[in-house]
Amino acid sequence: MNESNHSLRAILYAFLANLGIFLAKSWAAFFTGSGSMLAEAIHSLADCGNQALLYLGLRQSQRPPDSEHPLGYGKLSYFWSFIVALLLFSMGGLFSIYEGWHKLETHEGLHQPWIGLLVLALGVILESLSLRGCLREIDRLREEKPLWEWLKDTRNAELVVILGEDTAALLGLTLAFLGLGAATVTGNPIYDASGSIAIGAVLVLVSLFVAWHIKKLIVGRSAEPEMVQVIDQVIRDDPNIVQLFNLITIQFGPDIMVAAKIRLQPDLPMRSGVRSINCLEQKIKETVPTVKWCFVEPDCTD
Repeated sequence: MNESNHSLRAILYAFLANLGIFLAKSWAAFFTGSGSMLAEAIHSLADCGNQALLYLGLRQSQRPPDSEHPLGYGKLSYFWSFIVALLLFSMGGLFSIYEGWHKLETHEGLHQPWIGLLVLALGVILESLSLRGCLREIDRLREEKPLWEWLKDTRNAELVVILGEDTAALLGLTLAFLGLGAATVTGNPIYDASGSIAIGAVLVLVSLFVAWHIKKLIVGRSAEPEMVQVIDQVIRDDPNIVQLFNLITIQFGPDIMVAAKIRLQPDLPMRSGVRSINCLEQKIKETVPTVKWCFVEPDCTD
């Protein structure tokens, strides 16, 4: 199964969970008047839209190359992932902070807060299932690599965004539950408003992390280190190659472009050299199936 299928399943898990959570939170926010609950409802609605954008980016990135885009549309997935990070920052983080600040100024009371607590508990369960699904798809890709190292090296924008959203959502639900719970026990709505502000701060931090990661992919990033090592070894193992001058890889969504400058055996006839390069390009694509473009240039010096 390729990375796109893993991303698609993670997006589906997150969308279904957030849709259910949004409906439940909206109903609870209406009855309780909770600022934390309203912030969480808006956050879940924004997440539903985010998953739709991620799906759009994933589908558009699979469009075939054309005359204006000879290397395809792979980077469209990065563009939509970056838009999601901006929406998470604005609609999620900043709105939650604003709503909490508004509640601090108005000191509005709560009505039937137990409804909100039940909905938040349900949200924790649904969001945990979504996060578990995302981590399961990540585990199938990272294999034995530690999670943090995978996050640092991965070029899969969609899974990074979904992981960030689900983690922020779980933290937000926990903060909302604590804020609403404290307001219920003490009768002081300030705790609920403070919970909303804390949720906004969490969302802002997560959105900044996601945007920082996606920015590197948009600018242009090499393939994952393990794949670069495999490609490098395939080239060096070729008996007709004396020296590898330079190897460049660029990630385009799920696909990779490879460019290499090599020195062939000096006594190799031209026809044999061309045949050797063609065989090498084919072997690289067979060894690393995500390599879609491969350009090998023979030369005498770098």
